[in-house]
Amino acid sequence: MEYRLRPAVAADIEWLVELRAEVLRGDLERLGRFDAHRVRQRMRDGFRPEWTRIIVVDGADAGSITVRPDGATRWIEHFYLASALQGRGVGGGVLAQVLAEAHDGPTRLNVLQGSPARRLYERVGFALDSEDEVDVFLSLAP
Repeated sequence: MEYRLRPAVAADIEWLVELRAEVLRGDLERLGRFDAHRVRQRMRDGFRPEWTRIIVVDGADAGSITVRPDGATRWIEHFYLASALQGRGVGGGVLAQVLAEAHDGPTRLNVLQGSPARRLYERVGFALDSEDEVDVFLSLAP
């Protein structure tokens, strides 16, 4: 399966809003936190095309990853891949590509409690920082 990353543009927001709702729905429902409006609005509020890349699989837009600078820390956010493509190595390849980019400080992210994505992050070296009833915060030292 071939994939590549392309820069996001403002026009990507609407399909990304729907992708986020689809990808997070199961975990948010399990946690009793799914709100159809809120899940979409949080993507609209947090979307910054200048920090976001679109994951293109076999020529079709299929996901996103945002790398947000915050001082010496880089945050990985809005890392979504269409459900039908999960578990096929695309997410791991995208994550490895992003982590290989030059950066001197820590990399942080958060994942929902119980999300299978946590295993991917821990496999590449992310460690637990903190957690609450909804979120797990992980970091990777430089």
